[in-house]
Amino acid sequence: MKNKSLFTISFLLISSLIISFVITGCSHELQEESEIKPHPTEISNENNDVGKTKKEANTTSTEKHETTISSNLVDIQTIDPTIQVDLKYASDDNFMKQKLYFKIDKLYVQHDVAERLAKCQQYLQKLHPNYSLLIYDGARPVAVQQRMWDALDTIPVAERGKFVSNPKNHSVHNYGAAVDLTIVDEKGIPLDMGAGYDDIRKIAYPSLEAQFLASGELTQKQVNNRKLLRKVMNSQGFINIPSEWWHFNAYPREEVKRRYEVILEE
Repeated sequence: MKNKSLFTISFLLISSLIISFVITGCSHELQEESEIKPHPTEISNENNDVGKTKKEANTTSTEKHETTISSNLVDIQTIDPTIQVDLKYASDDNFMKQKLYFKIDKLYVQHDVAERLAKCQQYLQKLHPNYSLLIYDGARPVAVQQRMWDALDTIPVAERGKFVSNPKNHSVHNYGAAVDLTIVDEKGIPLDMGAGYDDIRKIAYPSLEAQFLASGELTQKQVNNRKLLRKVMNSQGFINIPSEWWHFNAYPREEVKRRYEVILEE
């Protein structure tokens, strides 16, 4: 009888230990599972953080796109702050009578082009200490070039190309290697060139100056002012085009295409 009682007590003690071990084990497993699998609220917050990260990445990408001009090119006034700028296409003071630049608010060109322009400014001021270059346009995206091209659709293509380069071929402006500019006096007034900026009349053609001078439609002073601009720009190898007294390329078009990447959008 005594042995039977001892067996019963032993059995109960062993059963109790087994039950305790099982309960402890299950509790530990549940705790581990709780640590591995976050609460649904935590999952939701974690997903929100991922979404936020993607949004931030998209913002960074957008910011990079928006600063493409300034990151790839240089603001001329950071190279030479004495050069004056009147960015015509950032306002409606242009031949299209509307704003064409919405992100570009500075005069951008390739860095080596900017350095050459600074030397042109120095040369000009040696010749005429009170004069300064005034730049109207530099780097111009192809998308803006297309809008200009389309605006002149009443002009035959062959003639239109003398004033606005066909966007399919890309302008030297589209690479940040061309500038439209003039010279201003000590009061900031542009010298009289006999035709305004973006004037599509043939009187603006450098190639026809002799003809218009002979006819009296251009004065000698106006022609001399154009010659001064060309002299200054030629001093650093800039090339004037035959149909615009204000337009100068840093290099021929084919060389520009080899040197730089085209600017498609602002």
